[in-house]
Amino acid sequence: MVRRGVRRERVRVRARVRLRVRAASPPAEPHPRVRIWRPAAVLGLLAVLCVSGLLLYFDERSSRDRQQVVGTVATGDYLVVAVTLQHVDPVGATVSAKVLIEPQGTLQSADNPLAPTRDLVLDTSSLDQAVLRFPAGQQIGSSTVNFPLTDGRVSDYPFDSYQSLVGFQATAGGASVPVVVGVVEADPFFAMHQGGHQSEQGTVAVTERMARSRSTFIFAWFMIVAMWSLGLSVLFVAWLITKQRRGLIWPALGWMAATLFALIGMRNAAPGSPPIGSLLDYAAFYWAEALVALGLTVTVLRGLRVESGERRG
Repeated sequence: MVRRGVRRERVRVRARVRLRVRAASPPAEPHPRVRIWRPAAVLGLLAVLCVSGLLLYFDERSSRDRQQVVGTVATGDYLVVAVTLQHVDPVGATVSAKVLIEPQGTLQSADNPLAPTRDLVLDTSSLDQAVLRFPAGQQIGSSTVNFPLTDGRVSDYPFDSYQSLVGFQATAGGASVPVVVGVVEADPFFAMHQGGHQSEQGTVAVTERMARSRSTFIFAWFMIVAMWSLGLSVLFVAWLITKQRRGLIWPALGWMAATLFALIGMRNAAPGSPPIGSLLDYAAFYWAEALVALGLTVTVLRGLRVESGERRG
């Protein structure tokens, strides 16, 4: 009986020792879980963004490759006028275009398709080059013609839009001939589409509507958001420094001063070179510059007070 009691007591002691050892030992660290869905989600988001950008690019590219054709002639003698709208100048209120005439029928020389058999005179709606003349037997070359812009203000950038009347009337050897006009666009900063056309008695006129391209519009909005973000960031950092009474923190002051001049470079990089005083400036640029200048000035004045107080103490 005594031995059984001693054995039981030993078992109890061993059990207590084991419990104490387990309680004293640190808990086992949980095995870290590998979350694969996070990098997969990031890669998926990047892929979606890249694919969306490519789709937008190809959509804009295909829209620029479309040719607007006004006027129809089945047979006979007529002129094909190929117009390429190259550059829209909102400040000068003109759109420059390359104009190439291709005679058809008996107006076309057998040896050279671009050499007319009769003298050609092409009247245009341009205010600078109203008449283009092409002598018979000489090869026709492309001409640069400036058409006037109407109904638009460059100060509305990037929401400005314009209209231009592109019109032609032709005669061959003094007699009127029909005209077929084909218009394509080549200015990367503007998107153009036909607003209306007239085709009667040998006269063809096309009203072209021009607005900022999709890429220009996206970049302009990005600049507005970026300017506001930089201005508010500088103002928040300035408030944080002055609240904590940190004094003059030279790296922060250098960053603020660099941001002040970086905004000017960003503004000058706006696509289409809008003039100062446009809607972009009043919507973001002026305010961002004011916020950065205010934050920098407040930080310097407050820092000088803190530094001078520490030296006196």
